Order: sequence, then C-alpha cells, then structure tokens
Amino acid sequence: MSFREDHELHKRRLGRNVGLALVLAGFIAIVFGLTVVKVTRGDYEPENARIQN
Repeated sequence: MSFREDHELHKRRLGRNVGLALVLAGFIAIVFGLTVVKVTRGDYEPENARIQN
C-alpha cells in the first residue's frame, strides 16, 4: 500500500501548527513559572489567613 505525497498546503499548515504549538507551550511555561515563584515566595496568601495583631 503506497501513500500519496502530501500536498504543499498540508506542509505549510503543519509548519504553522508546529509554530503555534511552540508559542502556546512557551506561554504555558511562563505562566507556570510565575505561579511557582509567586507561591514559593509566599505572596499567595488570602487576606483572612494572615494573623491580625
């Protein structure tokens, strides 16, 4: 069984999809990194969790 050669349009679409996937993965990595830093620094505490003096 032989497969037909991909059309040029499919090759361009694949390139765009890979590029978009890399951009989205980078954005997710940035948001995840910022979240980890914010939580480990202790900036993520609700107001009512703090002890009032």
